[in-house]
Amino acid sequence: MTATTDEIMTVVAARELPDGVVCFVGIGLPSTAANLARHMHAPNAVLIYESGTIGAKPTRPPLSIGDGELADTADVVISVPEIFTYWLQAGRIDVGFLGAAQLDRFGNINTTVVGDYEHPKVRLPGAGGAPEIAASAKQTFIMLRQNPRAFVDRLDFCTSVGNYQGGDSRQALGMTGRGPTVIITDIGVLRPEAGTGEFVLTAVHPGRTVEEAIAATGWPLRVSPDLVTTELPTADELAALRALTAGA
Repeated sequence: MTATTDEIMTVVAARELPDGVVCFVGIGLPSTAANLARHMHAPNAVLIYESGTIGAKPTRPPLSIGDGELADTADVVISVPEIFTYWLQAGRIDVGFLGAAQLDRFGNINTTVVGDYEHPKVRLPGAGGAPEIAASAKQTFIMLRQNPRAFVDRLDFCTSVGNYQGGDSRQALGMTGRGPTVIITDIGVLRPEAGTGEFVLTAVHPGRTVEEAIAATGWPLRVSPDLVTTELPTADELAALRALTAGA
């Protein structure tokens, strides 16, 4: 079976989640990847959604955090304040899995506006729980398609803090979580450089190139000297992903 670029991205992202992980999941691409992981190699993953569902096991990608499929398949449903107070801020979330509209070299995220805040070109869905997830989850994964409109030198608005301005600037803000540790795109994988916190290209997907990644990035993207090529999805991974998304 031939995989599309989105399928490769989703499978590679799913592989990042270990079995038993407690994952606060964002809607969209992160949700698909997290549920694929649960179907394949991480059956004991606990998926938490902002609406208060713990241990959700949707049979298709949910349309929103209010999708009834999440509550119907969850181990338990609790209030939204409890999710944030007793789970996220208490340090019980291993991974926050987020999407983005814009992202900069330090993994800071914009999901608020494109353009000037008072007179935006595009008003985006907004913050939701992403700022708190980015601040308090033990680490965050970010997943989005790579292009110059999304990978920008400077955010139009910082909705969720990643590694802030690099170095120890995130820690200086008092955030308890480690911050973003991986960005998975349709071209490759980026990880933060030790010390600076700047994201560098560490892997490209089969059929994609370093030149494509650089051209799709709004800052001077640096490339790891240990660059690798990700493994193609297996037939089983593709079959599971297509079965999951068939009902979307």
